[in-house]
Amino acid sequence: MIELPEAVNIARQLDDTVAGKSIAGVTVGHTPNKLAWYYGEPTAYSGLLTGRTPEKAVPLGSMVEIEVGDARILLGEGVAIRFHYAGTALPARHQLLLEFDDGTALSASVQMYGGLGSFPKGGLDNHYYRVAREKPSALSPEFDKAYFRRMVGDDAVQKLSLKGLLATEQRIPGLGNGVLQDILFNAGMHPRKKVNTIRVEEAETLFDSVKTTISRMAEQGGRDTEMDLFGRPGGYRTILSRKTAGKPCPSCGTLIKKEAYMGGSVYYCGQCQGM
Repeated sequence: MIELPEAVNIARQLDDTVAGKSIAGVTVGHTPNKLAWYYGEPTAYSGLLTGRTPEKAVPLGSMVEIEVGDARILLGEGVAIRFHYAGTALPARHQLLLEFDDGTALSASVQMYGGLGSFPKGGLDNHYYRVAREKPSALSPEFDKAYFRRMVGDDAVQKLSLKGLLATEQRIPGLGNGVLQDILFNAGMHPRKKVNTIRVEEAETLFDSVKTTISRMAEQGGRDTEMDLFGRPGGYRTILSRKTAGKPCPSCGTLIKKEAYMGGSVYYCGQCQGM
């Protein structure tokens, strides 16, 4: 699933590959998928986009938005976004395909579940999209210690675990269960640790880990558990993920644990990450 580091990298790659090209054709819903939902009106995509030029791609939490004049293309976290060079075979399965006048193409296919589509600027009323636009990115200067302190100090989150605080309700857009694991490892904190047990200095440590871990992931092209625009794994080697479960902790040698928690899996080192 795309999270903030991957969205940053894919947006950068889109600027390098499709910005400035004219969209020659639009195909929607080629492969039926009951777990794919479409932003805007699919029958209007061709009229919105054909003959127009992508100008800029923007990471919005775990989504990527492409500005196309007064229209927008939005690709969500569960969508595999791939660029195709001229003359190469196009994928057999996709929910959205943009073909450009130079023979290149961009495909989007929903993996497990996810949203994608196009709409006029300002024309989408979607909670997650709105939150991602309104709240500061963890990579922005606006996401500072004071902002984080207010978030952690909110009465409504005191009984939550750290996973619940950081990776649910879009409190930090683009920070999901995948990115969460290394943030907590670097902070030395257990995913089940309760917010109301965090000391002031621990909150500062957690804030620093959020900023530095996500920055490192983005700078290195996303996590090695996710694919970029060209189908290549990201350059950031995850410390805690499905790739490392059951292997020795790089800090102490204790085997990394995997457990089901809050509708997903958490990974942690029982020695390095205290409650």
